[in-house]
Amino acid sequence: MLTQREYAARRRDLMAQMVPNSIAIIAAAAEAVRSRDTHYRYKQATNLAYLCGFPEPEAVLVLMPGREQGEAVLFCRDKDPLRETWDGFRYGPSGAVQQFGMDDAFPIADLDEILPAMLEGKSRVYYAIGKQPEFDRQLLGYVQQLGDRQGRGALPPGEFVDLDHTLHEMRLIKTAAELRIMRKAATISAEAHCQAMLRCRPGLYEYQLQATIEHHFADCGAAAPAYTTIVGGGNNGCTLHYIDNRARLNDGDLVLIDAGCEYADYAADITRTFPVNGRFSREQAAIYDLVLAANNAAIKAVRVGQPFNVANDTTVAVITAGLVDLGILDGEVNELIERGAHRPFYMHSAGHWLGMDVHDVGDYKIQGEWREFEAGMVLTIEPGIYIAQSDTSVAAKWRGIAVRIEDNIIVKKRGVETITRAVPVERREIEKLMRTAQR
Repeated sequence: MLTQREYAARRRDLMAQMVPNSIAIIAAAAEAVRSRDTHYRYKQATNLAYLCGFPEPEAVLVLMPGREQGEAVLFCRDKDPLRETWDGFRYGPSGAVQQFGMDDAFPIADLDEILPAMLEGKSRVYYAIGKQPEFDRQLLGYVQQLGDRQGRGALPPGEFVDLDHTLHEMRLIKTAAELRIMRKAATISAEAHCQAMLRCRPGLYEYQLQATIEHHFADCGAAAPAYTTIVGGGNNGCTLHYIDNRARLNDGDLVLIDAGCEYADYAADITRTFPVNGRFSREQAAIYDLVLAANNAAIKAVRVGQPFNVANDTTVAVITAGLVDLGILDGEVNELIERGAHRPFYMHSAGHWLGMDVHDVGDYKIQGEWREFEAGMVLTIEPGIYIAQSDTSVAAKWRGIAVRIEDNIIVKKRGVETITRAVPVERREIEKLMRTAQR
């Protein structure tokens, strides 16, 4: 878990990049209604969680560099014994100071009175406009109030600047404390994939493997899946975001599982593909080995100073050449790459940033150029090949095969660290693990 010292360092780092006489405002995520009077499990806005770790809705974090009474101020729900009986514990303003290291805290009910005064006369407001429309209107209403009172001496803030750019650049480079948590999330997720391999057999249903995985997440203290778990048997694996997970797992098919937990606010994101009956067929093995070769080559290509797209370009080159070797594509490899001949079978990119969000923040390009890898970045490597049952352009023996292999890697000063290989990735190791459950 992260300490108050870590959160305080992040706030200091952000405020050091703000101009004098400025203010930063970060609102908590709103609660989402599932139906009538039931809500989805609450998920805090990751920017606010990043800066203070406060877990409750109806909160606003305000940072004011140089404020004599304290630079970090949190507005949050007041203590309320009746509401806490129904909805659970609330920290209240005193808890925000004691447990989360705030310099000052006020009830959220006082926001309308206090925040306009904090905004008055500021040269710049750092705020992510457009992410939370309801709070946008509230905040702009405060600015309008100040504008309406200009004739009586009120002074509205000078300009708004998008907070996300600065904050997302900070979030892109992980600290040692963050990396420890991400390794833990990866380990829990890898173990869950192993449990699914051990349980799998023909006749089970996709949702039963989903239950196995998510039970392990919860059993290890993870808050929840980091995203909706994908369990696609056979042709269902060809649907990239398949989440129905209701079909029966059939003998002779592969099953593709994309699942990762969220642990202490950080996500893991792992995909493994394995045979339902524990034995790869010849065609499944050929496709699997090609995807694994692309995965390994891309991981090897990621190094400090290399551009982000090197991983994707590497996977495209390996997969295109391999599809030619298998007779699925026909032509000269470079020309096929040039015209994107792989796209009907490999239609997504090779990876994305990973962190508090499973598709984490941070620009992939800077001024139109691919950004270079730096130590402390974390990303996924996830090549795949998908040959739909309906694709009559390829021989019948290949149809219905879907393989994706996804690992999480940390970029280090020298090389990378792959943090998800606690779950087997080599075919023989997968088959060996699955045989142990059949004895």
